[in-house]
Amino acid sequence: MSPEKLIHMANQIATAFAALPASQAAANTAEHINDFWDPRMRAALLAHVSAGGAGLSGVALEAAKSVRPPKAA
Repeated sequence: MSPEKLIHMANQIATAFAALPASQAAANTAEHINDFWDPRMRAALLAHVSAGGAGLSGVALEAAKSVRPPKAA
């Protein structure tokens, strides 16, 4: 999946929680990503964040701090 698509998806999730305080929105965004994104998607998101996270909203960037990296096989 392209980084642009992952950015779009992460920002959509963050927007869904926009009515909440920022810290809760970030926590809910991370929980959703951890629960529903496959390990490759989470790894790609974390790699994008490590490279600067361009295009991600503030909530999505904050959420990435709580996204679980995939387990090594």
